[in-house]
Amino acid sequence: MTKAKVESVQEEVERRGQPTMADVAKLAGVSAMTVSRVMNGKGLVRDSTRRKVAEAVAALNYTPNQEARNLAGSKPIRVGFLYSNPSAAYLSEFLVGLLSQSGLNNVQLFVEKCEAGEHEAEQTRRLVDNGLDGIILPPPLCDSEEVLAAIAEANIPAVVVACGLPDSHVGAVSIDDYQAAYAMTRHLVNLGHHRIGFVVGHPNQTASARRLEGYRAAIAELGADASPELVVQGMFTYRSGLDAAEHLLALEERPTAIFASNDDMAAAAVAVAHRLGLDVPGDLTVTGFDDTALATTIWPELTTVRQPIAGMAREAVQSLVRRVRALREGEAAEPEQVRMDFELVRRQSDAAPRTRPSALLPLAAGKRAG
Repeated sequence: MTKAKVESVQEEVERRGQPTMADVAKLAGVSAMTVSRVMNGKGLVRDSTRRKVAEAVAALNYTPNQEARNLAGSKPIRVGFLYSNPSAAYLSEFLVGLLSQSGLNNVQLFVEKCEAGEHEAEQTRRLVDNGLDGIILPPPLCDSEEVLAAIAEANIPAVVVACGLPDSHVGAVSIDDYQAAYAMTRHLVNLGHHRIGFVVGHPNQTASARRLEGYRAAIAELGADASPELVVQGMFTYRSGLDAAEHLLALEERPTAIFASNDDMAAAAVAVAHRLGLDVPGDLTVTGFDDTALATTIWPELTTVRQPIAGMAREAVQSLVRRVRALREGEAAEPEQVRMDFELVRRQSDAAPRTRPSALLPLAAGKRAG
Protein backbone atom coordinates (compact mmCIF):
# COMPACT_ATOMS: atom_id res chain seq x y z
CA MET A 1 0.00 0.00 0.00
CA THR A 2 1.29 3.45 -0.91
CA LYS A 3 1.74 6.33 1.49
CA ALA A 4 -0.81 8.37 -0.48
CA LYS A 5 -3.42 5.61 -0.18
CA VAL A 6 -2.85 5.30 3.56
CA GLU A 7 -3.20 9.06 4.05
CA SER A 8 -6.36 9.17 1.92
CA VAL A 9 -8.11 6.46 3.95
CA GLN A 10 -6.89 7.98 7.22
CA GLU A 11 -8.44 11.33 6.23
CA GLU A 12 -11.79 9.64 5.58
CA VAL A 13 -11.61 7.93 8.96
CA GLU A 14 -10.82 11.18 10.76
CA ARG A 15 -13.93 12.80 9.32
CA ARG A 16 -16.11 9.98 10.71
CA GLY A 17 -14.28 9.40 13.98
CA GLN A 18 -13.68 5.61 14.04
CA PRO A 19 -12.22 3.19 11.47
CA THR A 20 -14.44 0.37 10.26
CA MET A 21 -13.82 -3.06 8.76
CA ALA A 22 -14.70 -1.53 5.39
CA ASP A 23 -11.86 0.97 5.82
CA VAL A 24 -9.43 -1.86 6.57
CA ALA A 25 -10.64 -3.72 3.49
CA LYS A 26 -10.27 -0.65 1.28
CA LEU A 27 -6.73 0.06 2.48
CA ALA A 28 -5.65 -3.59 2.20
CA GLY A 29 -7.27 -3.92 -1.25
CA VAL A 30 -9.37 -6.92 -0.24
CA SER A 31 -13.03 -7.61 0.51
CA ALA A 32 -14.64 -7.06 3.91
CA MET A 33 -15.31 -10.81 3.98
CA THR A 34 -11.60 -11.49 3.65
CA VAL A 35 -10.87 -9.10 6.52
CA SER A 36 -13.49 -10.92 8.59
CA ARG A 37 -11.88 -14.29 7.84
CA VAL A 38 -8.47 -12.97 8.86
CA MET A 39 -9.85 -11.42 12.05
CA ASN A 40 -11.62 -14.62 13.07
CA GLY A 41 -8.91 -17.05 11.96
CA LYS A 42 -11.35 -18.94 9.77
CA GLY A 43 -11.01 -20.05 6.18
CA LEU A 44 -7.97 -20.25 3.94
CA VAL A 45 -6.25 -16.90 3.45
CA ARG A 46 -2.86 -16.40 1.81
CA ASP A 47 -0.05 -15.28 4.07
CA SER A 48 0.54 -12.23 1.84
CA THR A 49 -3.13 -11.24 2.24
CA ARG A 50 -2.94 -11.64 6.02
CA ARG A 51 0.08 -9.32 6.03
CA LYS A 52 -1.82 -6.68 4.04
CA VAL A 53 -4.75 -6.84 6.45
CA ALA A 54 -2.43 -6.67 9.48
CA GLU A 55 -0.65 -3.63 8.02
CA ALA A 56 -3.97 -1.92 7.32
CA VAL A 57 -5.19 -2.62 10.86
CA ALA A 58 -2.00 -1.13 12.29
CA ALA A 59 -2.10 1.93 9.98
CA LEU A 60 -5.71 2.72 10.94
CA ASN A 61 -5.38 1.68 14.59
CA TYR A 62 -8.50 -0.42 14.05
CA THR A 63 -10.05 -2.26 17.00
CA PRO A 64 -12.98 -4.62 16.31
CA ASN A 65 -16.21 -3.62 18.01
CA GLN A 66 -16.21 -5.60 21.26
CA GLU A 67 -20.01 -5.69 21.57
CA ALA A 68 -20.32 -7.12 18.06
CA ARG A 69 -17.70 -9.74 18.88
CA ASN A 70 -19.57 -10.77 22.04
CA LEU A 71 -22.82 -11.05 20.10
CA ALA A 72 -21.01 -13.34 17.71
CA GLY A 73 -19.98 -15.51 20.67
CA SER A 74 -16.30 -14.58 20.38
CA LYS A 75 -15.12 -13.66 23.85
CA PRO A 76 -11.40 -12.97 24.36
CA ILE A 77 -9.04 -15.92 24.21
CA ARG A 78 -6.22 -15.97 26.77
CA VAL A 79 -3.00 -17.28 25.27
CA GLY A 80 0.33 -17.75 27.00
CA PHE A 81 3.65 -17.25 25.20
CA LEU A 82 6.62 -18.84 26.91
CA TYR A 83 9.94 -18.02 25.29
CA SER A 84 13.66 -18.55 25.60
CA ASN A 85 15.66 -17.87 22.44
CA PRO A 86 19.33 -16.83 22.14
CA SER A 87 18.69 -15.04 18.82
CA ALA A 88 17.25 -11.57 19.26
CA ALA A 89 16.63 -11.36 15.52
CA TYR A 90 14.54 -14.55 15.53
CA LEU A 91 12.57 -13.51 18.59
CA SER A 92 11.86 -10.07 17.11
CA GLU A 93 10.44 -11.61 13.92
CA PHE A 94 8.36 -14.04 15.94
CA LEU A 95 6.88 -11.32 18.16
CA VAL A 96 5.88 -9.23 15.12
CA GLY A 97 3.73 -12.08 13.83
CA LEU A 98 2.45 -13.06 17.27
CA LEU A 99 1.33 -9.57 18.28
CA SER A 100 -0.23 -8.63 14.95
CA GLN A 101 -2.32 -11.81 14.76
CA SER A 102 -3.28 -11.64 18.44
CA GLY A 103 -4.78 -8.21 17.81
CA LEU A 104 -6.74 -9.50 14.83
CA ASN A 105 -8.13 -12.52 16.70
CA ASN A 106 -9.15 -10.87 19.98
CA VAL A 107 -6.39 -12.70 21.84
CA GLN A 108 -5.15 -11.57 25.23
CA LEU A 109 -1.46 -12.44 25.31
CA PHE A 110 0.41 -13.39 28.48
CA VAL A 111 4.18 -13.35 27.95
CA GLU A 112 6.80 -14.91 30.20
CA LYS A 113 10.49 -15.56 29.71
CA CYS A 114 11.79 -18.96 30.69
CA GLU A 115 15.48 -19.81 30.68
CA ALA A 116 15.82 -23.23 29.06
CA GLY A 117 16.87 -25.84 31.60
CA GLU A 118 15.99 -23.68 34.63
CA HIS A 119 12.72 -24.50 36.43
CA GLU A 120 10.90 -24.89 33.10
CA ALA A 121 7.97 -26.88 34.51
CA GLU A 122 7.51 -24.47 37.40
CA GLN A 123 7.46 -21.42 35.12
CA THR A 124 5.03 -23.15 32.77
CA ARG A 125 2.64 -23.90 35.64
CA ARG A 126 2.88 -20.30 36.83
CA LEU A 127 1.93 -19.05 33.38
CA VAL A 128 -0.92 -21.56 33.07
CA ASP A 129 -2.28 -20.37 36.43
CA ASN A 130 -3.37 -17.14 34.68
CA GLY A 131 -6.40 -19.08 33.44
CA LEU A 132 -5.08 -19.60 29.94
CA ASP A 133 -7.08 -21.08 27.08
CA GLY A 134 -3.90 -22.21 25.33
CA ILE A 135 -0.15 -21.73 25.02
CA ILE A 136 2.38 -21.15 22.21
CA LEU A 137 5.94 -22.44 22.42
CA PRO A 138 8.72 -21.31 20.06
CA PRO A 139 12.16 -22.99 20.04
CA PRO A 140 13.87 -24.21 22.15
CA LEU A 141 10.99 -24.70 24.62
CA CYS A 142 8.96 -26.47 21.93
CA ASP A 143 11.35 -29.40 22.47
CA SER A 144 11.30 -29.35 26.28
CA GLU A 145 9.85 -32.56 27.75
CA GLU A 146 9.34 -30.78 31.10
CA VAL A 147 7.32 -27.95 29.53
CA LEU A 148 5.21 -30.29 27.39
CA ALA A 149 4.53 -32.51 30.41
CA ALA A 150 3.37 -29.51 32.46
CA ILE A 151 1.03 -28.45 29.63
CA ALA A 152 -0.37 -31.97 29.34
CA GLU A 153 -0.97 -32.01 33.10
CA ALA A 154 -2.87 -28.69 32.82
CA ASN A 155 -4.92 -30.18 29.94
CA ILE A 156 -4.89 -27.06 27.76
CA PRO A 157 -4.26 -26.80 23.99
CA ALA A 158 -0.75 -25.92 22.84
CA VAL A 159 0.99 -25.13 19.58
CA VAL A 160 4.72 -25.61 19.13
CA VAL A 161 6.57 -23.66 16.45
CA ALA A 162 9.69 -24.70 14.50
CA CYS A 163 9.95 -28.01 16.31
CA GLY A 164 11.98 -30.58 14.40
CA LEU A 165 9.82 -33.58 15.37
CA PRO A 166 6.57 -32.28 16.91
CA ASP A 167 4.55 -34.34 19.38
CA SER A 168 1.25 -35.51 17.88
CA HIS A 169 -0.60 -34.45 21.05
CA VAL A 170 0.04 -30.74 20.42
CA GLY A 171 -0.49 -28.51 17.43
CA ALA A 172 2.58 -27.66 15.39
CA VAL A 173 3.70 -25.14 12.80
CA SER A 174 7.02 -25.85 11.11
CA ILE A 175 9.03 -26.11 7.93
CA ASP A 176 10.95 -29.16 6.73
CA ASP A 177 14.36 -28.35 8.27
CA TYR A 178 15.92 -31.46 6.72
CA GLN A 179 14.89 -30.55 3.17
CA ALA A 180 15.81 -26.89 3.68
CA ALA A 181 19.36 -27.71 4.77
CA TYR A 182 19.63 -30.32 2.02
CA ALA A 183 18.58 -27.73 -0.58
CA MET A 184 21.12 -25.15 0.61
CA THR A 185 23.96 -27.70 0.71
CA ARG A 186 23.06 -28.93 -2.76
CA HIS A 187 23.06 -25.32 -3.98
CA LEU A 188 26.59 -24.82 -2.63
CA VAL A 189 27.87 -28.03 -4.22
CA ASN A 190 26.28 -27.04 -7.53
CA LEU A 191 28.17 -23.75 -7.33
CA GLY A 192 31.37 -25.82 -7.27
CA HIS A 193 32.15 -26.02 -3.54
CA HIS A 194 33.62 -29.32 -2.38
CA ARG A 195 34.72 -28.46 1.17
CA ILE A 196 31.72 -26.94 2.94
CA GLY A 197 31.93 -26.13 6.63
CA PHE A 198 28.73 -26.56 8.63
CA VAL A 199 27.94 -24.82 11.92
CA VAL A 200 25.41 -26.87 13.89
CA GLY A 201 22.65 -25.19 15.91
CA HIS A 202 22.07 -25.54 19.65
CA PRO A 203 21.94 -29.22 20.71
CA ASN A 204 18.74 -28.64 22.74
CA GLN A 205 16.68 -28.23 19.55
CA THR A 206 15.61 -31.09 17.30
CA ALA A 207 15.59 -28.69 14.34
CA SER A 208 19.40 -28.43 14.74
CA ALA A 209 19.77 -32.18 14.28
CA ARG A 210 17.41 -32.17 11.29
CA ARG A 211 19.45 -29.46 9.55
CA LEU A 212 22.67 -31.37 10.19
CA GLU A 213 21.05 -34.50 8.72
CA GLY A 214 20.02 -32.57 5.61
CA TYR A 215 23.56 -31.21 5.16
CA ARG A 216 25.13 -34.64 5.55
CA ALA A 217 22.64 -36.27 3.17
CA ALA A 218 23.46 -33.78 0.40
CA ILE A 219 27.22 -34.08 1.02
CA ALA A 220 27.03 -37.89 0.77
CA GLU A 221 24.74 -37.93 -2.25
CA LEU A 222 26.81 -35.43 -4.24
CA GLY A 223 30.23 -36.80 -3.26
CA ALA A 224 31.50 -33.67 -1.50
CA ASP A 225 34.08 -33.73 1.29
CA ALA A 226 32.56 -35.38 4.37
CA SER A 227 35.52 -34.81 6.71
CA PRO A 228 34.34 -34.63 10.36
CA GLU A 229 36.51 -31.54 10.91
CA LEU A 230 34.12 -29.54 8.69
CA VAL A 231 31.24 -29.87 11.16
CA VAL A 232 31.50 -27.55 14.17
CA GLN A 233 29.08 -27.12 17.07
CA GLY A 234 27.38 -23.75 17.48
CA MET A 235 24.72 -22.45 19.89
CA PHE A 236 22.62 -20.22 17.60
CA THR A 237 24.43 -17.18 19.06
CA TYR A 238 26.70 -14.67 17.33
CA ARG A 239 29.49 -15.46 19.81
CA SER A 240 29.36 -19.18 19.01
CA GLY A 241 29.43 -18.31 15.31
CA LEU A 242 32.67 -16.39 15.81
CA ASP A 243 34.28 -19.37 17.56
CA ALA A 244 33.06 -21.83 14.92
CA ALA A 245 34.25 -19.70 11.98
CA GLU A 246 37.67 -19.14 13.56
CA HIS A 247 38.03 -22.92 13.98
CA LEU A 248 36.99 -23.68 10.39
CA LEU A 249 39.18 -20.98 8.84
CA ALA A 250 42.20 -22.12 10.85
CA LEU A 251 42.11 -25.59 9.26
CA GLU A 252 45.13 -26.50 7.16
CA GLU A 253 42.77 -26.88 4.21
CA ARG A 254 40.06 -24.41 4.98
CA PRO A 255 36.57 -24.72 3.49
CA THR A 256 35.57 -22.59 0.50
CA ALA A 257 32.06 -22.20 1.94
CA ILE A 258 30.46 -22.07 5.40
CA PHE A 259 26.80 -22.92 5.91
CA ALA A 260 25.64 -21.78 9.36
CA SER A 261 22.43 -23.04 10.96
CA ASN A 262 21.11 -19.52 11.55
CA ASP A 263 21.76 -15.97 10.37
CA ASP A 264 23.39 -14.85 13.64
CA MET A 265 26.16 -17.44 13.25
CA ALA A 266 26.47 -16.75 9.52
CA ALA A 267 26.90 -13.03 10.19
CA ALA A 268 29.64 -13.90 12.67
CA ALA A 269 31.38 -16.02 10.02
CA VAL A 270 31.34 -13.05 7.63
CA ALA A 271 32.90 -10.87 10.35
CA VAL A 272 35.70 -13.40 10.95
CA ALA A 273 36.39 -13.66 7.22
CA HIS A 274 36.69 -9.87 6.94
CA ARG A 275 39.03 -9.76 9.95
CA LEU A 276 41.27 -12.33 8.23
CA GLY A 277 41.32 -10.30 5.04
CA LEU A 278 39.14 -12.71 3.09
CA ASP A 279 36.67 -11.45 0.53
CA VAL A 280 33.09 -12.68 0.83
CA PRO A 281 32.10 -14.29 -1.49
CA GLY A 282 35.32 -14.10 -3.55
CA ASP A 283 37.44 -16.09 -1.09
CA LEU A 284 34.69 -17.57 1.05
CA THR A 285 30.98 -18.17 0.52
CA VAL A 286 28.82 -17.83 3.64
CA THR A 287 25.16 -18.80 3.91
CA GLY A 288 22.68 -18.79 6.78
CA PHE A 289 19.25 -19.95 7.83
CA ASP A 290 16.03 -18.09 8.85
CA ASP A 291 16.19 -14.87 6.77
CA THR A 292 15.85 -12.57 9.76
CA ALA A 293 16.35 -8.80 9.43
CA LEU A 294 20.05 -9.39 10.17
CA ALA A 295 20.48 -11.09 6.78
CA THR A 296 19.96 -7.80 4.95
CA THR A 297 21.67 -5.46 7.43
CA ILE A 298 25.21 -6.83 7.08
CA TRP A 299 27.57 -6.59 4.11
CA PRO A 300 27.42 -8.51 1.93
CA GLU A 301 23.78 -9.41 2.37
CA LEU A 302 23.31 -13.08 3.23
CA THR A 303 22.18 -15.87 1.02
CA THR A 304 19.96 -17.84 3.39
CA VAL A 305 17.02 -20.17 3.86
CA ARG A 306 13.87 -18.13 4.38
CA GLN A 307 11.87 -19.57 7.23
CA PRO A 308 8.62 -17.53 7.46
CA ILE A 309 9.07 -16.81 11.18
CA ALA A 310 6.43 -14.09 11.51
CA GLY A 311 4.07 -16.08 9.31
CA MET A 312 4.59 -19.18 11.46
CA ALA A 313 3.76 -17.17 14.58
CA ARG A 314 0.59 -15.87 12.94
CA GLU A 315 -0.41 -19.37 11.88
CA ALA A 316 0.22 -20.63 15.44
CA VAL A 317 -2.19 -18.02 16.84
CA GLN A 318 -4.86 -18.87 14.27
CA SER A 319 -4.47 -22.62 14.78
CA LEU A 320 -4.78 -22.23 18.54
CA VAL A 321 -7.79 -19.91 18.20
CA ARG A 322 -9.58 -22.40 15.94
CA ARG A 323 -9.04 -25.21 18.45
CA VAL A 324 -10.08 -23.17 21.49
CA ARG A 325 -13.28 -22.00 19.78
CA ALA A 326 -14.13 -25.54 18.74
CA LEU A 327 -13.64 -26.78 22.31
CA ARG A 328 -15.83 -23.98 23.64
CA GLU A 329 -18.59 -25.12 21.29
CA GLY A 330 -18.21 -28.73 22.39
CA GLU A 331 -16.78 -29.90 19.09
CA ALA A 332 -13.95 -32.34 18.49
CA ALA A 333 -10.72 -30.42 18.14
CA GLU A 334 -7.68 -32.42 17.10
CA PRO A 335 -4.31 -30.61 17.12
CA GLU A 336 -3.37 -29.23 13.69
CA GLN A 337 0.01 -30.07 12.14
CA VAL A 338 0.85 -27.27 9.70
CA ARG A 339 3.87 -27.50 7.38
CA MET A 340 4.85 -24.18 5.80
CA ASP A 341 7.09 -23.58 2.79
CA PHE A 342 10.72 -22.49 2.96
CA GLU A 343 12.62 -20.62 0.27
CA LEU A 344 16.27 -20.42 -0.67
CA VAL A 345 17.02 -16.69 -1.01
CA ARG A 346 20.17 -15.77 -2.94
CA ARG A 347 21.88 -12.48 -2.19
CA GLN A 348 25.52 -11.38 -2.34
CA SER A 349 27.32 -13.76 0.04
CA ASP A 350 27.59 -16.81 -2.23
CA ALA A 351 29.54 -17.47 -5.43
CA ALA A 352 31.51 -20.18 -7.17
CA PRO A 353 34.93 -20.87 -5.61
CA ARG A 354 37.54 -18.51 -6.97
CA THR A 355 40.20 -20.13 -9.14
CA ARG A 356 43.48 -18.30 -8.62
CA PRO A 357 46.48 -18.51 -10.96
CA SER A 358 49.69 -19.97 -9.56
CA ALA A 359 51.92 -17.35 -8.01
CA LEU A 360 54.81 -16.29 -10.28
CA LEU A 361 58.21 -17.12 -8.85
CA PRO A 362 60.81 -14.32 -8.84
CA LEU A 363 63.44 -14.55 -11.60
CA ALA A 364 66.79 -16.01 -10.62
CA ALA A 365 69.52 -13.49 -9.93
CA GLY A 366 71.36 -12.33 -13.05
CA LYS A 367 68.59 -13.49 -15.41
CA ARG A 368 66.45 -11.18 -17.46
CA ALA A 369 63.14 -11.76 -19.11
CA GLY A 370 63.69 -11.95 -22.77
